[in-house]
Amino acid sequence: MQTLTALLFDDFETLDLFGPIEMFGCLPEHYRLQFTSLNGGIIHSKHGVAMQTVAVTELAHQTDILLMVGGMGTRQQINHRPFLQTLITLVDHADWVLSVCTGSALLAKAGVLDDKRATSNKLSWQWVIAQSDKVHWAEQARWVVDGKFYTSSGVSAGMDMALGFIADRHDIDTARQIAHYTEYRWQENSEIDDFYHG
Repeated sequence: MQTLTALLFDDFETLDLFGPIEMFGCLPEHYRLQFTSLNGGIIHSKHGVAMQTVAVTELAHQTDILLMVGGMGTRQQINHRPFLQTLITLVDHADWVLSVCTGSALLAKAGVLDDKRATSNKLSWQWVIAQSDKVHWAEQARWVVDGKFYTSSGVSAGMDMALGFIADRHDIDTARQIAHYTEYRWQENSEIDDFYHG
């Protein structure tokens, strides 16, 4: 049993969280889910969805997999040193780090993506890559894997990445079964990016 911890902040993008959580939640015998924020309490998504979180210092289980979501709230966190320091600590202790959308901007700003390949949301691309020139940014990618880091493109790409991670950790048939169960048309090839128009 591995623990997936989602690090949340106000104004996160709703599907950045719930897309991957739907996929991992289909394997409850393998993944335990927990939701955290800097100080705990209720965190609201951009669309007003309220999430009960525990403070990072009060997590019940050590983080094996860190899920870093994105959204408009990243603009408030990008220069928030306590948040970035907490992120660095979680990354250091996690076996795997998954980011969706502009979540990779926070990872880049924290310095944990230095010398790594990564991708992010196309609509916020220039803002994201401005956070660090030490990251090897890959604009044409549905998701990118480099070491323990999985970074995905915008919003719905998080579901493709989550299934890709599950395929890598388990097998592709397991990922396909989840895609079938959720009636989701999974883009299995991380290099095929229909939203890239370079």
